[in-house]
This record gives sequence, C-alpha cells and structure tokens, in this order.
Amino acid sequence: MELVKERRAQEWREQLRKSMSAKDRMALKRVEMPSLDGKYRATNHEEVSLGLTDEMALQESKRCLDCASPTCMEGCPVSIHIPSFLKYVEAGKPLEAAKIIRETSSLPGVCGRVCPQERQCESKCIYTQKLKKPAVAIGFLERYVSDYERETILSGKAGEEHEKIVPNGIKVAVAGSGPAGLSCAGDLAKWGYDVTVFEALHELGGVLRYGIPEFRLPNDIVDFEIDKLKALGIKFETNVIVGKTVSYQDLHDEGFKAIFVGSGAGLPRFMHIPGENLVGVMSSNEYLTRVNLMHAGQPGADTPVSHGKRVAVIGGGNTAMDSVRTALRLGAERAMIVYRRSEEEMPARLEEVHHAKEEGVEFMTLHNPVEYVDDGTGKVCAMKVQKMELGEPDASGRRSPIPIEGAIEEIPVDQVVVSVGVSPNPIIPNNFEGLNISKRGTIIVNEESSQSDLSDVFAGGDIVRGGATVILAMGDGRKAAAGMHKYLQSLQ
Repeated sequence: MELVKERRAQEWREQLRKSMSAKDRMALKRVEMPSLDGKYRATNHEEVSLGLTDEMALQESKRCLDCASPTCMEGCPVSIHIPSFLKYVEAGKPLEAAKIIRETSSLPGVCGRVCPQERQCESKCIYTQKLKKPAVAIGFLERYVSDYERETILSGKAGEEHEKIVPNGIKVAVAGSGPAGLSCAGDLAKWGYDVTVFEALHELGGVLRYGIPEFRLPNDIVDFEIDKLKALGIKFETNVIVGKTVSYQDLHDEGFKAIFVGSGAGLPRFMHIPGENLVGVMSSNEYLTRVNLMHAGQPGADTPVSHGKRVAVIGGGNTAMDSVRTALRLGAERAMIVYRRSEEEMPARLEEVHHAKEEGVEFMTLHNPVEYVDDGTGKVCAMKVQKMELGEPDASGRRSPIPIEGAIEEIPVDQVVVSVGVSPNPIIPNNFEGLNISKRGTIIVNEESSQSDLSDVFAGGDIVRGGATVILAMGDGRKAAAGMHKYLQSLQ
C-alpha cells in the first residue's frame, strides 16, 4: 500500500513539475512575509510576522524546482521531505503538506517561526547553491502549512486525525519539555512506548515558553503543538525536577526502562567584570523567564522586573535580540545592543536584526563593556565600554575583536541584560552517577545513538551541545529516540 501511495505521489509531482517550465519557475520572485509596523509593534507583544496568504504561499511554492537530488533536505536536522510538502502546497493541499511535515517534525508551528532556515535548508537550496538567487522560502511555507492546519482544526472545518498506535507496554521517561524532549517523546510515542515527560517548571515548553517572547512565538502555538503530542498518549508532569525531586533510582522503581535527558542549558554566563552584582544587572535567562513565564512585565506581577529607561543588552545572538526588543515593549526609551564584533559577525538571524532596527533598537557594535558603574546606592547608573577593532579570524572563523588602546567611554544606563551564552543545567549531571561529563558540564554521548555511559540514559539538545538552536535540539531528540528504540528492542 505504501508503495502505491508513493508511486501516486510521484506521478502528481511529475504533473506539477510539467505544468510550469523551470524557466518560468525561476522567473518568480521570492515572496516577502508581511509584518506589523515597527513603531506600533514595539509597544505591544503581538506577533510581529503576519504569515503568508493563500495566494502568496501558492506563488512561492511554484518556485520549487523539485530537484532530482533535493539538497535542501541535507540542511534539515529533522529530515522533513521538503519537496513533497512544497508540492502539496502547490497542489492546493496544505493539510496533506502538514501530514508530510509531521512525519518527522513534532513542532512545525514552532520551526516555521524560529528556526534559522537561511543557515539550514534554505542555504542548501539550488537557488542559493547554483543559481545565486534567493532560496525558496521554505520556512515561510512551513509556517503557512502549520497555521493552516491549526486554524482548520480549531475552527472545526476538519476533524483532527490521530495516528493509530499499537502500545508496547514499555515505559520511558523524558526529562525536560523543551524542543529536544518534545521531539524525542513524539517519536517514541509513535513507536508505541508509554512516554512520560517531566518538566521542572510549572508550565510546559521549556525554552519555547520561557526563552522566546510571544511577539516571536505565541504561547498558543506552543500549546497547540503540545496538545498534538498529548493526543499521541504522551503524559506530562510539571514541577518535577529529575535529579532532585525524582532520582534516577526513583524512575527505575516506577518501571521506566530508559530515560532521555533534555534538560537544556539554563545556567547563565557572565563576563566577570566589575559591577556585575549591582542592582539592575541580570542575565537574559532571568530577564526573559520573568517576563515570558512569570508575566513580570504586567502590573501586580508576583515576580516583577524593573522597567529600565536606558537599557543595554550585551551580546549579539537571538537571545540578545529577544531581550532588547522585550525592553522596548516594557517602556525603554533607549534600548541598545552592545556587541564586541561587527554586525556581520553577529550570530543572530538577519530577520531578527532587521526587526530590531525597525523597532528602534540602537546597535553599538565593536564595543565591549569593561565595568558597570555604581550610583552610590548599589544600583547601576552607567557602563564603561571599550571600543574594539577586528583582527585575524579566531578558531570559529570570525575575526577576533581587539581593544583600541585608550578608547573607553562611559554611557548612562539603568538596566543591563547580559546575553553572552549559557552553560548546561548541572542538576542531572551532578546527580546521575556513572555519566561521563565534559569539562564544559555537558553529558558525553555516543554520536550515532545519543547513548550515555549509563546504558539506559540518552541525552540531546543543549545538555549535550552546550547551547544550540531549537531545530538542532529537535534533531538530537529524534536521533536519541531512534537510539532508545534500538536499545530497548535489544532487551526484549
């Protein structure tokens, strides 16, 4: 039956390919996703990007050349069959496209919004690789498909289809409900495992919930994706800290035969410069968690956060962009990115940098803070920054920043958010005896199976990588699920 379905799919894909010449497809311009006005959106938490219309999605899908060897798939960490889902969009069948995506991705609504497609699938597109033109907007189309699916289901226009799963009676545990844990849990559930996800916080989603603002990833998108996983039979328990409130032995006593660790990298890093302990200086982890998870930006919040008027965010990644744009929405009159390299070296997505500039964020590139100044009461009132210039490339390939002697200036600030990286959550590494831990605090696993030195413990995401993107964590979760499945079946 599967061979018949595949043959039919190949036949209509061939028909679509022939319906329009490659030359005409290549002549089409890439669509631009509309967004809210910069000045307007900087005052609220509404989602910035508005998504594609049906007409825009159809036009963009027609740009796909349906290559014989689809290199775009090489750039997808979760192995979505990109040409097939694009051709379903072109055929006017977005719900069928959603099925294709969900075969390998548990979080399409998330990935279509926050994944750096320009560095992954779209970077491998034939338009980019050989034709020197803008890639097919795979990310925009993934978001379109997932939004179409969600809106169709929630409106009652179509019933939600559930996969037929044959339970195998084997219990497995997942520590962490972030992208790695959710992805791992989804694949294991499809194979019939009795999956329980343990989350340390009071709400599900991990970094998707506490680390990414709603103006970039609305909570109702996260909720919908988690509800889809619940429909597979996955159980979720919040306020459970694996390694503390529940031990390795406790999980075994409860009958769990294997454990996936996706506990992330929630330990913030600082620069160890004078003044970091002043009131008004905090990590991006704390800042975003308070605002996103604990609603600290709202009046009467149980865990309020100060609303700075002159805010400096230190760093150049996506988390730094999220933090500085959040500061604007909390009323900052001046919000600055302070980054020691040039804008070209920034690791943040180009889209996020562009949106930040539209909203009024200032960019102080080639500057590095060296001290935070006390106002005399223990609060930060200014920062001293060292001007930099770029030298030779370092081990990462980026040009190293070099201080310009004597070029130091003092800038008034009343809030500083430090976003210079994170370290792995140490709770499980410190409490699961037998794990092999690196000097960075990450769990060392087998690259092919994600299995640790504890044979029934697997790990992936930031607890292994030390800090990465949502989609890379999801890819790790899928790989670990396959490794766990092979391991558990070998015990039967």
